[in-house]
Amino acid sequence: MYFAALLARTEDGWQASEPDLDNVETLADLSDLARAAGDEDETVLVFIEQEDAWFGVVRVDGEDDPRIYVSDAAAAARSSYGEILLTDEVLGRDPEDLDVLVDLDGTEDGDGDDDEEGAVAGLSEDHVPVGPLGETDLLADLGMSRKELLALSGDGALTGEALGEIADALGCGEVLEAVR
Repeated sequence: MYFAALLARTEDGWQASEPDLDNVETLADLSDLARAAGDEDETVLVFIEQEDAWFGVVRVDGEDDPRIYVSDAAAAARSSYGEILLTDEVLGRDPEDLDVLVDLDGTEDGDGDDDEEGAVAGLSEDHVPVGPLGETDLLADLGMSRKELLALSGDGALTGEALGEIADALGCGEVLEAVR
């Protein structure tokens, strides 16, 4: 079960809405959805949480590239919405280097035995680090420090209230609760 919310920072304060993620398949789709929730240059935050396993925050400022933070990359990699957030850039991968991973079993052109134990046909969740990943300071100018954000993320600290605590620190806790 997922929870998602859009928080748009307006002249009148924060406004929250619950987005329909059914047609969101890429980070670009998610960014477009966020931009549609706010005015031209407003900051819009996308909160996504999956059953206390992980949460993600995507920050979209106008037409700038989205900034992403995920509380546990390995947990997020096992979910469809998490995969959207775990872009090559967030994972620190160069998309051109991914071709090298195709033949990690030591064969050329995929000539190896497909049933061979340990053969790698591409990326797996083992290649995604456990723990927080992304821009830890993406909320610093809005009222939540890097240290506070990381404290909500690691070693079982995720209690289901992380997004509420973030919203409270940003001054929009009541607005978020209205869409929960």
